[in-house]
Amino acid sequence: MRRRRTAWTAAVLVLAVALTGCVSLFVPAPARTTSTPTGEEVSAELRPFYAQVLEWAPCGQGFQCSTAEAPLDWADPARESIELALTRSAAPGEPLGSLLVNPGGPGGSGYDFVRDSLDYAVSADLRERYDIVGFDPRGVGRSSAVDCHDDPGELDDYLFGIPEGEPGTDAYLAELEDSASRFAAECARISGELLGHVDTASAARDLDLLRSVLGDERLNYLGYSYGTLLGAVYAELHPDRTGRLVLDGAVDPSVTEAEASAVQAKGFESALRAYLADCLTGSDCPFDGTVDEAVDDIVALLDRLEESPLRAPDGRSLGRSTMFYAIVLPLYTAENWPYLDELFTTVRDGDAEYAFVLADSYFSRDESGAYTDNSTEALIAVNCLDYGATTDADALRAQEAELERTAPVFGPSVADGATQCAGWPYPPRLERGPIAATGSAPILVVGTTGDPATPYEWAQSLAGQLENGHLVTYDGEGHTAYNKSNDCVNDAVDGFLLEGVVPEADPRC
Repeated sequence: MRRRRTAWTAAVLVLAVALTGCVSLFVPAPARTTSTPTGEEVSAELRPFYAQVLEWAPCGQGFQCSTAEAPLDWADPARESIELALTRSAAPGEPLGSLLVNPGGPGGSGYDFVRDSLDYAVSADLRERYDIVGFDPRGVGRSSAVDCHDDPGELDDYLFGIPEGEPGTDAYLAELEDSASRFAAECARISGELLGHVDTASAARDLDLLRSVLGDERLNYLGYSYGTLLGAVYAELHPDRTGRLVLDGAVDPSVTEAEASAVQAKGFESALRAYLADCLTGSDCPFDGTVDEAVDDIVALLDRLEESPLRAPDGRSLGRSTMFYAIVLPLYTAENWPYLDELFTTVRDGDAEYAFVLADSYFSRDESGAYTDNSTEALIAVNCLDYGATTDADALRAQEAELERTAPVFGPSVADGATQCAGWPYPPRLERGPIAATGSAPILVVGTTGDPATPYEWAQSLAGQLENGHLVTYDGEGHTAYNKSNDCVNDAVDGFLLEGVVPEADPRC
């Protein structure tokens, strides 16, 4: 059945999944103190940060806002500090504690997510019992933020520019790497030392600081997409301080950049095939024949765009890379699949304008050409510190060939992304490997079988790595599941966060 169009939802806003069924475990209600700090032992250098008292002020629509200070460099906390922006919706009565929420990215604003989408982020029952806290991680949004351009046109050139060389050649790869190196140099020039300290491990240490200054002895946390990696790293660093953690749309911390690219390319390929199977059942589908034939048509369309980009009314050129983002955005949720109908119809008719509407939405670029946040710059900065760069030309070509074989639509564009961290001025800081979080409280890991961005196998892997991980499967399409899938998922997550109930087996929602 064809789905009607719904209000547009930004792709970085992610959700979580829940469980029902028999239970055999019970997690005690998270302890809460009335003072800050909460009494844990910290070094003399860290004491000023953990002893700070947050000053909350009304900031509209019933929310309160505040700013915390954190060390720029956790290895040298006395040297310099950064700011972390917070907003919260206070529980009407005596709360169980604070529930910190991260929407994903990396680069997504938890501040904006909670302020603008509170009902979407958490259920009414959670809002009743928890202080719901949104925060911008280091490098993001209203916190001390990375910045990589003086003029929006510079970011336009980096994101939408088309190399002159033939794809796959040394000249083509050199152009991509040169562009990435120039972008990295501008990031370093404008952002300064902050650029080297926006890695996930540092952000996880910030999370513990926020837990303490909010007055909680244990962290209660809801993380979506990239937010699952942040939560898992926190649990590895501070297993004894985990309260109730829900990780929805899990990222596998053990995979390399190349492995992650391969799995994600196949995930989006699978989601595209699901869209096509649905589309071909309707009378207004822009494709005919079988799913395989429709995939061949899309590959041919992308090849034409690579050879002869389409000019948009604003002068930008639509090539394969920008079309990739235009296709990807509606695939995050099945409710937005109908946007793909118009995308493919207009581009095949030689009109690039609608494709740029979708691509601009992906990159938070408004109609005036301004970027409304720094999510793209923050995403690149965090990923370059978490994954590092692949610059060997032979390895890049081999990776592209394999991706093109397993994911013919998305593989070539994903492979080009491997050059994004070329010339990055700081080395990777996050060690890739399995996370066990030995000694932690139970952790719920939610996975959606048809998730294109964080494929289901990652949720299975993370739940298996965690010593006390518990998998909740949502059998459906879309990126994440809590508060947008079904009662089985929602009841399970709420039951865990509110009552500490853990399923003895995956309920397969």
